[in-house]
Amino acid sequence: MISPQDSLKPEKTPPGPVPANEPVTFYHWLVVIIASAGWLFDCMDQRLFALAREPAMREILASGTTDSMVGTWLRNFVVWITGITLSGSPDAAVKELVGYATGIMLIGWATGGIIFGTMSDKLGRVKTMTVTLLVYSGFTGLSGFAHTVTEFMTYRFLVGLGVGGMFGAATTLVAESVPTRIRAVALGSLQALSAIGNIMGSLISTQVQPGRADFLFGMSGWRILFFIGILPALLVVPTMFVLHEPEMWKAAKRRAKAGSEKAGRIRDLFFGHPVRRRNVLVGIGLGLAGMAGLWGVGFFSPELISTALKGSPQHVVDTVRGYGLALQDVGSFLGMVAFTVVATRWGRKPAFLIAFILCFGVTIFVFNSLKTGADAYWMLPLMGFAQLSVFGGYAIYFPELFPTRLRGTGVGFCYNTVRYLAAGFPPLLMLINRQLIEGGVADPFRKAATFLSFIFLLGLVALIWAPETKGQPLPED
Repeated sequence: MISPQDSLKPEKTPPGPVPANEPVTFYHWLVVIIASAGWLFDCMDQRLFALAREPAMREILASGTTDSMVGTWLRNFVVWITGITLSGSPDAAVKELVGYATGIMLIGWATGGIIFGTMSDKLGRVKTMTVTLLVYSGFTGLSGFAHTVTEFMTYRFLVGLGVGGMFGAATTLVAESVPTRIRAVALGSLQALSAIGNIMGSLISTQVQPGRADFLFGMSGWRILFFIGILPALLVVPTMFVLHEPEMWKAAKRRAKAGSEKAGRIRDLFFGHPVRRRNVLVGIGLGLAGMAGLWGVGFFSPELISTALKGSPQHVVDTVRGYGLALQDVGSFLGMVAFTVVATRWGRKPAFLIAFILCFGVTIFVFNSLKTGADAYWMLPLMGFAQLSVFGGYAIYFPELFPTRLRGTGVGFCYNTVRYLAAGFPPLLMLINRQLIEGGVADPFRKAATFLSFIFLLGLVALIWAPETKGQPLPED
């Protein structure tokens, strides 16, 4: 239990005043640009997956090569965890496998957040960024070779490892490298630019339509999309040869070697410092609300479009999905920019409060009102604005909660570990959908999404204990 007095005590900060006009150099901009590019391409690969997963599962199931594989371990695993089996309806079975594939990637994401979060504290931010780049781009490419459900699920788990590690390494690198006075803007920009990666993925899918068979060299469009996802690996070159470890991290590493306080120990987040423990619990609450809402509901907008346009030609559905999601990402970009402005001027807590209220109301509205392709083009940007605005807050706020020797670990824990819990929401959405179908309920997919949207309210609860960090230097031991 944390007393009111404890909750007001910050962690130790560096001695002496922080320079008010510390100059911003060309190298500072390089750090922001390269780190942002790493996260941008990471998000592009995520978007390619969101658009390719349904056609991929449909083709793999239709090929007849998955029955034995599902029967050997995937089906048994699903039955063991959830107590359910895949529906007999082909369309429902595809949707359920899409939910499981998304959940498995989120489990990999959470695991990568732990592994690479501690790695960034112990070995360095730049080294960790390099490794995660190779992991997420390499296994995205390998996903295009999948011919069984087992192969596809395995590759998605491994992609998740790299995705989970990139965010923590990139945000801590930027937070520790740039001057304090531009930290919020730099971190908010890093997260906002991730929407450009999503837009790129969406627009690529309008030219390389994932549902199109025999798109190139006898391969379906979804396979080509995953092969395109290999290209971000080229960013390894400037990451290795231009960036260097922040002086703040080097100093913390020297202090850790000289004393008993070690870098990257997860147990130090919870034991020995009540404020640090409070901060990690606040971060988990905020992170779970946004993650579960986005991945369990918001990122099923492609399936919402398929539901709304049921009976339309596949190329029409693919086109609306591609452009609709691109516009959703434009809204996401504007939402993260808006959060950055509000957080910079009025504080982190007011920005989160507004954002979570918008997430709850707008998501329910869109999932119950989107009926046509034209609706997708104006409703999805509203949902993107609301749901991704909180992610701008994660980039700004989470690095401000933890000392240097635990910053990568803490950010990784709050941003990624919650995905263990969020991973249950995509299959839960499809499970509720199936139960409503079997119960004869009208619009089951929309109603299932409405029910899960209440997770956004958890973010409002977490704000009760959240400290305000506006204008404060990064905490330090």
